Amino acid sequence: MTPEQFYDKLKDFNIELTENQKWQLHRYWELLVEWNEKMNLTGITELNEVYLKHYYDSVIGFLMFEEISECQTLCDVGSGAGFPALPVKIIFPHLKMDLVDSLGKRVTFLNHVISETGLEHIHAHHSRAEEFVAKNRETFDVVTARAVARLNMLSELCIPLVKEGGYFIALKGQTGAEELEESKKAMSALGVELIAVNHIELPEDAGSRTNIYTKKYKKTPVKYPRAFGQIKNKPLK
Repeated sequence: MTPEQFYDKLKDFNIELTENQKWQLHRYWELLVEWNEKMNLTGITELNEVYLKHYYDSVIGFLMFEEISECQTLCDVGSGAGFPALPVKIIFPHLKMDLVDSLGKRVTFLNHVISETGLEHIHAHHSRAEEFVAKNRETFDVVTARAVARLNMLSELCIPLVKEGGYFIALKGQTGAEELEESKKAMSALGVELIAVNHIELPEDAGSRTNIYTKKYKKTPVKYPRAFGQIKNKPLK
């Protein structure tokens, strides 16, 4: 997917990028390639592949989520190299964002990209998710994660950050439907209800995605999240 094809895909959702937004996406790619030589950020660095497998894959779940225009705050848990948060921030600049990652080097990279591209009202935090929850419980309109952990574990790390009436959006791959089935009781216990599931075939045979949307209808019990060792060894079922 060339950058121009990516821009055309956005036009299907009535989004016309400014020249500055296009530059921000391109500069992000340049920095990704540059820093990837020093640290392992991604196995995908070729320009067209980044626009398809990172940028388009990151934003399509939000382009199909009409409520995003009404949301003001978003937290990306386990941000890694910045997906989905940074492309989503560039496309939807009104969002105030917090990115959370447990590896300091990645956080340094993320904050460098934020500075270099001139993004505002966004900051990356060096923190484990469960520690970040302790200071930011039920704060965000939207919490999201992409390729971090299986959904039953991910739910316990993310849902406590969502405010009542807010949304948890999990961007999953081919195992999404299976993970959703094993996570329904966990999500109910954590206070969200399923509102939509979108199965997406990426262009150019780049694979399938399952994006899962839930809405929070009650506060999450304070006993969650547990310590990560407990979450990993005995996921909610």
